[in-house]
Amino acid sequence: MTATPRAIELTEIAALAAADKLAGDIVAYDVSDQLAITDVFLLCSGANDRQVHSIVDEVELKLKQAGATLTRREGEAEGRWVLLDYNDVVVHVQNSEERVFYSLERIWKDCPEIVLPAAVFAVGAASTGDER
Repeated sequence: MTATPRAIELTEIAALAAADKLAGDIVAYDVSDQLAITDVFLLCSGANDRQVHSIVDEVELKLKQAGATLTRREGEAEGRWVLLDYNDVVVHVQNSEERVFYSLERIWKDCPEIVLPAAVFAVGAASTGDER
């Protein structure tokens, strides 16, 4: 089983929204074979709690505009790791320190990585001088 086209579409929208707020280390995994509850995990990082909140706000706005319904939000009060559950897609926005500590990539490394639009990385590259 693979992620649905709608899940991929929402993942791309969320990734672009996160990139617009200069999120770092944006990566998406197709977890549909491993989990029955969702198709995709999208991971991204903010340099501090304020940026994490900014990323979350933009992702929520863009996904709402795309017709997605937020089922659950966790961790917003602390701003260290915010989880946004849209059923088919779960977005993890972590503070950079939390991202390193929990290393979700290590847990999901056996799942296929979803290729994200080049524009996701172009925004970050333009601000940091890094090219992928």
